[in-house]
Amino acid sequence: MSKRFLAPPSQSTRACRERRRMSDTDGSAPQYLNRADGARIAYHHTPGETPGLMFLGGFASDMDGSKALALEAYAQARGRAFLRFDYQGHGQSSGRFADGTIGQWRDDALSALDQLTDGPQVLVGSSMGGWIMLLAALARPERIAGLVGIAAAPDFTDELLWSRLTTQQKQEIEDKGVWNMPSDYGDPVPITHQLIGEGRRHKLLDGPIAITCPVRLLQGTADDEVPADWALKLQNRLTSDDVEATLVKDADHRMSTDRDLQRLRDTLDRLFRDLG
Repeated sequence: MSKRFLAPPSQSTRACRERRRMSDTDGSAPQYLNRADGARIAYHHTPGETPGLMFLGGFASDMDGSKALALEAYAQARGRAFLRFDYQGHGQSSGRFADGTIGQWRDDALSALDQLTDGPQVLVGSSMGGWIMLLAALARPERIAGLVGIAAAPDFTDELLWSRLTTQQKQEIEDKGVWNMPSDYGDPVPITHQLIGEGRRHKLLDGPIAITCPVRLLQGTADDEVPADWALKLQNRLTSDDVEATLVKDADHRMSTDRDLQRLRDTLDRLFRDLG
């Protein structure tokens, strides 16, 4: 079982704690959305023109990663509204990661969309965030102007994680409710029975996905986590007649090199021109 769904060192829990200490003095402390259910969602919002941009991060990552910050700079340079946030159990938001599920993180994204943004939005989802953006678009079609997936990983808990576990690892999850997946970047990451089981209720690739807005998919051919044909499979499932999938030779799962980030900026520029 590989580990690249996890955050790189720059997004590790240890680094997040260090950023939290630094934020007390450098003015970069996040704001918090305090929900009625007690959850506190940490976020950074940049006001600007609409359609706005909203970034949805990956599994066990946070809103301070290279793609999120590059998008923030992109939006600021163009005077466009931008939002980045942490799901519950991630980064600086409340909650335990081990209690999280795809449905919970989708609801976090919907809370952020509903309460922290105005007008139409272009959602940019990285890895697991690509799954969350699709679920959000299905729930709020009237708010979504477009979607951009970066190594988008719908259905990953079952198709790309559970399917790759050994029999022993699966048995541990069945017996104990959790298997702690080793990570090169810090503490082991709990993979829970609840995460796997609840994720199956949100699978999308088994049939048509009723999303009609423009969609742009960026996928690396050297991605060890999401197969290169995953973007093509998603393209075929979407009902929109405006879906472009770009396969990038030798790009890995993170797609965060300077060239990858420039490709992302160029993709967004073209999408916004198409949106008028």
